[in-house]
Amino acid sequence: MTGTDLLRYARVHRAGTILAGVTVVALLSAFFGGTRIALPSIGSASLSTAVPYRQELPLLSAVFLTAAFGGAMSAHEETGARTMHRLHSAYCVALTLTTCALSFGTEALAVGPEHGVVFVRSVLIWLGLALLSIRLLGQQLGWALPTASAFLLIWYPLNWWDWTVNPATDLLSWVLAATALAVGVVATAATPWRRRVLLLRRR
Repeated sequence: MTGTDLLRYARVHRAGTILAGVTVVALLSAFFGGTRIALPSIGSASLSTAVPYRQELPLLSAVFLTAAFGGAMSAHEETGARTMHRLHSAYCVALTLTTCALSFGTEALAVGPEHGVVFVRSVLIWLGLALLSIRLLGQQLGWALPTASAFLLIWYPLNWWDWTVNPATDLLSWVLAATALAVGVVATAATPWRRRVLLLRRR
């Protein structure tokens, strides 16, 4: 596998479109992230809450990243040789790192490095949930689990699990990020043909 192979694979798998999407999200957060959205809240006495755009925008970046797993040939690629899987893994890692670097840089310049770290952490958590959602519900529903978790954060804000507002140094939020991403990666690797092979070996 060479750099040329990776670039060719990236062009075929919509890298330009995905990066354009996450760039727009990063710019929206930089320019309008402080704008607060009035939303209903179960946990508020006034039954409403104001959530800054930048707390929820990482969800969009995470869902955009899952487009790397789609395409007309995605089902066939799951049964490909090891070289194809290594190429796909390298592509996804490179795409995720590029998104994190872009998001951190833009957010750090706009409001500060700590906000950039929190933004990246949110991207990683929602990416893990999106990958799990794809495996459980299908490619078109990668947004389902991340959106469900966002509703939880909106309706019960400022709790210990709210990774969108916890400090950049919050250990629990980073454990959650590592766990969510690990679960997402395992779910992605558990393709139907791999599960069949594993079952056959156990018999």
